[in-house]
Amino acid sequence: NHQYLGVNNAIDALTDIREHDGKLGVFWHTQGSGKSISMIFFSQKVLRTIPGNWTFVIITDRQELDNQIYKNFVSAGVVTERRAKADSSRHLRQLLTEDHRYVFSLIHKFRTEKGESHPVLSERDDIIVITDEAHRSQYDTLALNMRTALPNASFLAFTGTPLIITEEKTRQVFGEYVSVYDFKQSVDDGATVPLYYENRIPQLQLTNENLNADMAELLEAAELDEGQEKKLEREFAREYHLITRDDRLEAIARDIVDHFTGRGFRGKAMVISIDKATAIRMYEKVRSYWDTRINELVAESNKAVPEDRKEILETIAWMRETDMAVVVSQGQNEISEMSEKGLDIRPHRKRMVEEDLEKRFKQADDPFRLVFVCAMWITGFDVPSCSTLYLDKPMKNHSLMQTIARANRVYPGKVSGLIVDYVGVFRNLEKALAIYGAGGEGDNPVEDKSSLIVALQTAISETRSLCMEHGVDIDAIQAAEGFERIALKDQAVEALLVSEEVKRRFLDWASTVWRLYKAILPDPDSRRFSTQVQPIRFIADAIRSLIMPVDISNVMEQVENLLDRSIATDGYYIRDNDQESDQDLFIDLSKIDFEQLGGIFKQGKKRTINERLKGKVAQKMMKMIRLNRTRMNYLEQFQKMIEEYNSGRLSDEELFHQLVAFTKSLNEEEQRTVSEQLDEEELAIFDLLTKPTIELSASDRKRVKATSKKLLTTLKEEKLVLDWRKRQQTLSDVRRTIEQMLDECLPDIYTTELYEEKTVAVFQHVYDAYYGAGQSVYAAG
Repeated sequence: NHQYLGVNNAIDALTDIREHDGKLGVFWHTQGSGKSISMIFFSQKVLRTIPGNWTFVIITDRQELDNQIYKNFVSAGVVTERRAKADSSRHLRQLLTEDHRYVFSLIHKFRTEKGESHPVLSERDDIIVITDEAHRSQYDTLALNMRTALPNASFLAFTGTPLIITEEKTRQVFGEYVSVYDFKQSVDDGATVPLYYENRIPQLQLTNENLNADMAELLEAAELDEGQEKKLEREFAREYHLITRDDRLEAIARDIVDHFTGRGFRGKAMVISIDKATAIRMYEKVRSYWDTRINELVAESNKAVPEDRKEILETIAWMRETDMAVVVSQGQNEISEMSEKGLDIRPHRKRMVEEDLEKRFKQADDPFRLVFVCAMWITGFDVPSCSTLYLDKPMKNHSLMQTIARANRVYPGKVSGLIVDYVGVFRNLEKALAIYGAGGEGDNPVEDKSSLIVALQTAISETRSLCMEHGVDIDAIQAAEGFERIALKDQAVEALLVSEEVKRRFLDWASTVWRLYKAILPDPDSRRFSTQVQPIRFIADAIRSLIMPVDISNVMEQVENLLDRSIATDGYYIRDNDQESDQDLFIDLSKIDFEQLGGIFKQGKKRTINERLKGKVAQKMMKMIRLNRTRMNYLEQFQKMIEEYNSGRLSDEELFHQLVAFTKSLNEEEQRTVSEQLDEEELAIFDLLTKPTIELSASDRKRVKATSKKLLTTLKEEKLVLDWRKRQQTLSDVRRTIEQMLDECLPDIYTTELYEEKTVAVFQHVYDAYYGAGQSVYAAG
């Protein structure tokens, strides 16, 4: 609720604006925690609760930020004007002299010709200027021009990093913090993932640990123009030469290939270089080592045994599929300048112009997985699946904090973000963070990767302790082989299914162990943990196989198979004949031989049998409910049964017999389409129209069935077009069709009240189940 509290504090300041002298305060909300959403909440609450003809001017100093914030406002339905975004200084001046609810602009559009004073554009006192990343360029000449143009406006600032000690001007201009949502709070709430850094500094490195401060200062500019790049090479020749030495770049490129292909969580990654030329060089070198590695794997596959060959070929396929590209800003003389350095930027520029690389990189399943940049995409660019940054550019202050935040977005399976530091930025973390004032004390945005190893040790220890409490010997399972290992695994599963709480605790710890283990890969330390991780995952997989399976994509499944290669799991996938027959037995509930199942139950493994049956019943039941919501009573019965078992009111034997009876009732319900002579879709509408039980004559019942069929046919053939749920006209058309047909076709026993109830129920079902253009839950099922 950091956004709720912060917005309310800003609203309080606005209601007493004269006392605050137009200073509404500063939001410090960590990168990735939803600053633009807070802006939307604030502006909308002002419009709802405070009388006035308010105008909000949203100012940033990066094109990427400007685009991102504007898109968020449009997506939320807040901005409806097409011309709310200033495309030039002249256009900005025009917008500010007119009456607009929202105006979006870069602060650079407040520029003037040399010696010219900026004119006053509006003396209104109901203009609120909202600035993003307020510490950067909001107090120089451009900021002065903005305040000259809007002398009576109020100002609210947003920043993703705490104010540094020297930034007292921020408080003078915007006021004090009105909301603080720091790094630790964001991670604790799950709004972002923790960040870790790993120093992988090559031997060919700067000897001066205190990198030239002036050089880092120059690099603070997110995009160096041609003049600045030449200044960088000229004034910092020694440092620049060391950072861009060919043998050093070769070593880093080789390391990137090894690290990127050996990671546990294979998210997307960014290589951040000092300038455009170096970004292109790094691309070429990584590409070369990448191809070399593929050739090495091909040679290995020719000599490998069949089991290993399959894994190697999967890795080769993944590497061949992986795309990488350079993304840098366009320069006026870039072709000739790059040519002088022996580089050809034309094929890279061609891709940047002709392909939507930004969209591709943001799509998690797109094979474009590795991008080479120097300044673009390091601020205002959200890619949740991005998990690794290869940092080879001197950075400090806010630019550093904003850059590393590219890896802190939440994404399924992503435990943390990793910053691989090649230039020594985090060599002295305390010094790097000392510039922050009280707001940042004790709140490090990034920690050494070694702390992940400590966390993994703790998770393994907790998991082993839980297992020992219930007589499970992890070491014995690890030491055993073949069928002895399988027998010990089965005993462990049975022991850990003693209660729902024990099962949940074990699976939670096992998931933590596996996620942390993947997070430290390809660290050499991971090898000493592999033998401890193996049996834990072995048991957890066996328990999960009994439960309703998680819906994961084939891509994720392939990734997991590749990850299995990181630990020696040979033997863990041996299945005994009973395991295979049990798995097959429960796939189709209608084909269960309950006598045979009862015999297996009496022989032992009672908890295991119950867990497997419970999982398959739940899977079948949820699918049936998804197709027909009137079956919710089955879910209530199932939940009651499980609650009674978990509370100890049902024994293992009693739960088994109730599950068998419940399974039979599900099978009977599934066969009702035959007895009613309706298909699954028609039956869903028929049930909505007749449940709870309505006393219908045989002729009325026949009439309702005919109505169900006719309505469904009409909707599917004429009304449920592509994206029908997104347009008001098609939504109204579907609703009207349902109302008219039910009004005309339902028997007289349906009162006005009952008719209205049924039209609402049927419309909601159609809305939930049918996506348009032939797509529906029935087509998916």
